[in-house]
Amino acid sequence: MDAIKLISQSSLKEEAPQFNIGDTIRVDVNIREGERERIQQFEGTVIARKGSGVSETFTVRRVSYGVGVERVFPLHSPNVKAVKVVRQGRVRRAKLYYLRDRVGKAAKVKEQIR
Repeated sequence: MDAIKLISQSSLKEEAPQFNIGDTIRVDVNIREGERERIQQFEGTVIARKGSGVSETFTVRRVSYGVGVERVFPLHSPNVKAVKVVRQGRVRRAKLYYLRDRVGKAAKVKEQIR
């Protein structure tokens, strides 16, 4: 079991991006289309973080053309090139799944002033 932990610790990124639940972030993702590669940006609110170590993931939600879109990204994936915090949110929950049922201004997260 310790060998598995050592291998997973060595495969972690040097610096994991620092963000919290409720933050609005912009994720740069490497997309492969055939032989070509491009970077696609996905901006939205972090509604969940799950797992730990090498298998940690985070879920980002945004509303695009009136339809809610959620993507789950592995935190330590080589395809996740960069994570930038656009604004910090003020929330009191670890999971923001209740935002799925809300529309309009009710689906917004208040900004935290630091």
